[in-house]
Amino acid sequence: MMKAYLTATAALALMATGAYAQDRNITVVLSQNVDLVDPCMSARQNVGRVVSENVNEMMVEFDYVDGGLKPRLATEWSQVDDDTWQFKLRDGVKWHDGTPFTAKDVAFTLERNKNPNLTCEVGGKYFGGMEFSVDIKDDHTIDITTNPPSPILPLLMTVMPIASATATPVDELTRKPVGTGPYIFDQWNVGQSLVLKRNPDYWGEQPQVEQATYISRADSAVAAAMVQTGEADIVPSIAMQDATNPDTDFAYPNSETTYMRIDTRTAPLDDRRIREALNLAIDREAMIGTLLPEEAQIASQLVVPTTIGYNKDMKPWPYDPERAKELVEEAKADGVPVDTKVLIVGRNNLFPNGTETMEAMMAMWQDIGLNVELQMNDVSVHNTYFVRPFNQDGVPTLTEAMHDNATGDPVFTAYVKYASNGIQSMVVNPELDKMIADATIASGDERAAMWSEVFRVAENDIIANVPMFHMVGFTRVSPRLDYQPTIAANSELQLAQIGFR
Repeated sequence: MMKAYLTATAALALMATGAYAQDRNITVVLSQNVDLVDPCMSARQNVGRVVSENVNEMMVEFDYVDGGLKPRLATEWSQVDDDTWQFKLRDGVKWHDGTPFTAKDVAFTLERNKNPNLTCEVGGKYFGGMEFSVDIKDDHTIDITTNPPSPILPLLMTVMPIASATATPVDELTRKPVGTGPYIFDQWNVGQSLVLKRNPDYWGEQPQVEQATYISRADSAVAAAMVQTGEADIVPSIAMQDATNPDTDFAYPNSETTYMRIDTRTAPLDDRRIREALNLAIDREAMIGTLLPEEAQIASQLVVPTTIGYNKDMKPWPYDPERAKELVEEAKADGVPVDTKVLIVGRNNLFPNGTETMEAMMAMWQDIGLNVELQMNDVSVHNTYFVRPFNQDGVPTLTEAMHDNATGDPVFTAYVKYASNGIQSMVVNPELDKMIADATIASGDERAAMWSEVFRVAENDIIANVPMFHMVGFTRVSPRLDYQPTIAANSELQLAQIGFR
């Protein structure tokens, strides 16, 4: 009896001292394994949701709620001349290993992201075709000059996580990133789990979440159920059919556009008639509300309508399978090898119901007389087809892809998707290259008009892709958390934005 009394008393004492305080550790369930953790690869969704602004911070932060730019590692910025911007860096910031953050780290990051030995996706996707030179004025002041000039360089700096010059390898991807952010990279059991712990020496306000464990579950229903049963706290992306609980499930209009990239260089896809037929053969309307959410919008181009330069005059391709068949027959009569096998390169779990969507599209293309075969891949294999150096040169491909342009300027889209040297481009067109270069350095209304013409030429004249849908996302959040997903949920999940109820 005395023992039981003491136990109860001890429990009350523990509660009084806060030892039984609310658990502030969370579990995040991703749809794909985290196969890389280098900050220069954070353009990949599964990397960005872990690393971006948690471990490694940007110089400038984009405000996804109210719009505009906010200071992060840079406190202010100003344009020195047409091709140079000066950034003032935050004083007193330290890397997780205790070394001070300085302008040398910014210079190192810029150079590393353009390192051809790494094929950094941040550098290739967002800064392709751009060269940097820097002038370090002092430890906390740096001038960055770009060629060609960039009137939106501060916006561009919202997508480049800064890496430590002393703790990050130059010619290989790091497996233990060192950052300045509110969370320290703690453990990584490859293929199983990854753990971030709160940084007690963070320069900013201490976040509420103490530890985040990331695991992966490919099955959306399984991942959603884990939140329902208390095994997990957040699933950033669940399928529409699993978003059934209004208390835990949040729909948000995201910035993703799904599409199929066409290898315009290889027969039979090098014939414009075949590329037109590919678009006319797809019954997009039939997929809305069945394979895709009711809120998804049929796309005419790779950016959402809120993007600068979105071409309002472009309309989605109509569904016209009879005309598609005619185009295939016309091409065949002219000697185009339409019987050549075309590989559809899909990516597992790219979006909910993605495999079923690819299967439906394959059937539609087969119905118009094309010889297509579907191959679904995990992200590591998919990227060997999707990102330079392409491993399938000589084999015609249609590659499933999803493009995120949350920050609203086509500079994040056009070069990587359409330029002859773009890291994800299969278009070779010098005239379009010049249009992209000219639009990149323009500003104001002229910039918007030039980007609008780029989209028209790329998608209507050249037909570089099969645009599909502007997507909507669904996130499941535990009732114990105070968190509202925004358009940023596609590419990042800031733990510091999570509270407890």
